[in-house]
Amino acid sequence: MQQRTIGPFTVSAIGLGAMPVSMNNDRELPSRDDAIATVHAALDAGVTFIDTADIYAPSWDEMGHNERIVRDALASWDGDADGILVGTKGGITRTAEKDFGRDGSLAYLRSAVLRSQENLGVDVIDLYQYHRPDRWMVYGEIMQNLKTLQDEGLIRTIGISNASVEEIAIAREVLGEGNLVSVQNEFSPRHPGSYGELRYCDEHGIAFLPWSPLGGTGGGGRTIGERVGVFREIGDAHGVSPQQVVLAWELALSPVVVPIPGARRAASIADSARAADLVLTGDELARCSDAVGIER
Repeated sequence: MQQRTIGPFTVSAIGLGAMPVSMNNDRELPSRDDAIATVHAALDAGVTFIDTADIYAPSWDEMGHNERIVRDALASWDGDADGILVGTKGGITRTAEKDFGRDGSLAYLRSAVLRSQENLGVDVIDLYQYHRPDRWMVYGEIMQNLKTLQDEGLIRTIGISNASVEEIAIAREVLGEGNLVSVQNEFSPRHPGSYGELRYCDEHGIAFLPWSPLGGTGGGGRTIGERVGVFREIGDAHGVSPQQVVLAWELALSPVVVPIPGARRAASIADSARAADLVLTGDELARCSDAVGIER
């Protein structure tokens, strides 16, 4: 598979968003065995980057559910897992009193990192991403908290998620040049609003990780060919799915792009992984961009 970089790591051009096996908009979860089989299918297809988060769980009292599935899948895979990069995220809280709160404090993030280490079965987290801004705190202070955890040796590299251009710039300034390795924002034909952040990452050599790159877990990804016909038309011409065309188009937007399509079935990620080898013509790429409404 085509390779790309996230900071010091070389990874497959297509990653796996592991969230759907633990939570999704349909509220239909696979069995644990099927969830692990989906991760195995990604690895068998050449995927070497898996994205997870501590909050990906069926309920507030099962925090770490997705991280543990990823851990167990890597441990039970019959290949060499040493070259697999796992990125997790923290900063969103889940409690009985308030599902999905925010906390960017040093004390909370340290405790979240330690729990994620335990869930993933590692001593150091290779890529730790701040999940979503805590609007009660100054963003730069949160970045300093992450830097402190890095200095303590708890995390190797730092990424951020759901960030604006301004927040990316703040993170770069606080962490130091080259020390912000990734930005994970929603980006797809359905939600192209982070194109400005994608271009900013391209200019500064920061990996841009589109989450829900096909349009989401509630059917958006499954119906992309119906909603935006050009992806179906180009897919038919190449004998591939419209989903592969979407991912190939996103990869062509910039060499820093590493889409992380979510999957709850083995067949889904196996199909998505093949997008890394799909080459679209300049005219086809232009048609895709025009249909989405962005200028390359």
